[in-house]
Parts: sequence; C-alpha cells; structure tokens
Amino acid sequence: MATATTYKSVEADGPTYGGLSVITVERIKLFSTRSPWWCMVIAAFLTVGFAALTTGFLKGADEQQATIFITQPGAQLSQMVMMVMAALAVTTEYRFGTIRTSFQAVPQRAALLLGKTAVVAFLAAVVGLIASFGAWGVGSLFASNADLAINTGAEWRLLAGQGLVFAISAVFAVAVGILIRQSAGAIAILILWPLLVENLVNLIPKVGDDLARWAPFANGSSFLNQGQDFGLAGQGAGGSDFALSPWWALLYFAGWAAALMLIALFSASRRDA
Repeated sequence: MATATTYKSVEADGPTYGGLSVITVERIKLFSTRSPWWCMVIAAFLTVGFAALTTGFLKGADEQQATIFITQPGAQLSQMVMMVMAALAVTTEYRFGTIRTSFQAVPQRAALLLGKTAVVAFLAAVVGLIASFGAWGVGSLFASNADLAINTGAEWRLLAGQGLVFAISAVFAVAVGILIRQSAGAIAILILWPLLVENLVNLIPKVGDDLARWAPFANGSSFLNQGQDFGLAGQGAGGSDFALSPWWALLYFAGWAAALMLIALFSASRRDA
C-alpha cells in the first residue's frame, strides 16, 4: 500500500506518470531499503581496499613501476556488487508482490521499468566514479614515489570510464532481473556470466578465441584496458587481443544491454505480474 500511496502523491504533480515523476518515485523506493546502501558501501570499499593492498606494500623499484592500472584491481568485483544491487531492485518487488501495485499505479509498464533502470544506472555510475578515483587517490598516497599522475586519454578512460561501465552493467542486471524475476537465479547469472561463462568460451575448439573477443563484458573491459601501461601487473593483465577500438567496444557493450532490456520490456508487457 505504501507504493500505491507514493504513486498517488506523484500523480497530483501532473497528468502523466512519465519522466521525472516516475524517476522520483523509484528513487524513493530504492533508498527506502537497506540493500542499496550496503551494496554501495561494499562496492566502494572493495575498489579502494584492493588499491590499498596492491600499493601499500610496494617498495623501491616496484613502487616506481606502479601505474594507475594497478590501483583498479577491485573494480570488477565492485561492478558485480552493483549488478547485484540493480537486480535486487527488480526481483525484490516481484518477490513481495509490490510490482503488481506499481503496475496498477503506472499502467505503462515500460515507463515504470525504464524509470527504475535510469535510477539504478545513475547510482551505479556515481559509485563507479567515486570508487575508481578513490582507489587512484589511495594508490597515490601509498605509492607516493610512483608516477600516478593522469597524463593520457587512456588513463582518464580507465578511471572516468568506470562510471560508464558500471551504468551499462546495471542496465544488464535490471534486464536480467525483469526476465528471471527471482533473486537467486538472477544473481547467479550475473556473476557467472562475466566471471565464468565468457572465460569458458575460450575452450571451444577452433572458434573459442574469436567468440570470446565478442563477449559483451569482455568488450566492457576492453574499453577500459586498451592503451594502459600495465606495469607490475604484466603486459597481458588487461588483455591484448581486442576486437574493437575502445569507444566502439563500449558501444558494442551498450548495444548488448539495450537489446537485453528491449527483450525484458517486451516480456514484462506480455507476462502477468
């Protein structure tokens, strides 16, 4: 009933439920639960914490070889955490049945779900930016003798680009949540897809390597890692066989997210809540 009341109060602001009204309601709903707060804290802590671990014990020549790349080893784990948060923003409503009330208040299901997606993606982008630049700051503090100044476009892309990758990953997660509707299943898919499935594709005889280069999350990483000085992490740490240039790789990654979201919206419009 709280959800219905919230939407009624929004209706008074205008004749439609589109745009800012839906986004405002979804923001209130998201931050009224504890899981987003915990996910944000854990995601930021992972990226910053791993940066402290990778740079805090460097001495002498090792410290001088440190690069911005080694301040971001926890970014992928933080990305997974924010994807879990994004999926829960949908599956929790299906679990407790509040999605039915939301759909009754907003008959345009696509508008409601896109509003939810926009809120979650924006939050993920903010956390990604805070975490990446926070990790860089901590790394600069611990490895004070290393040259960790942001001098190149590739280095800016590695840090600022985390926000874009986090946001697109959140769209992926919301789409999976809409399709699966069950928290455990959605989370399992979102964790296994980038961490296991895309790596297992390499094992397919003859075509495995080529297929792996076109995997969506691999291209998200490609956007961040191309042109980086891997330093102590090794020249192959971020991958070297890229299918696309950085910005085309990001566009390809976003295309996957958009396609999956379109399928999810079509599914939501056809299935019972």
